[in-house]
Amino acid sequence: MSEEQLQEIADKADMIIANYAFTKCDKGIRILLLSNPDQACVLNDDGEMIESAMDDSHVALVQAYYLKNKELMGNI
Repeated sequence: MSEEQLQEIADKADMIIANYAFTKCDKGIRILLLSNPDQACVLNDDGEMIESAMDDSHVALVQAYYLKNKELMGNI
């Protein structure tokens, strides 16, 4: 993924925490590790994993970030 594509994802993100970009999508919340774009997942609005290309430790971490901060994303 190019630097320009990563910048565009970061710019459109609803929230960025610890280099993870959280973006609302039709399925819920798409999460991408900006420093390693191969690490990505989708959580539903309740924070449950729907799709993942992340290892379990990364998923647990982003779930915790999301659940603690989801009110910052507005109406979900």
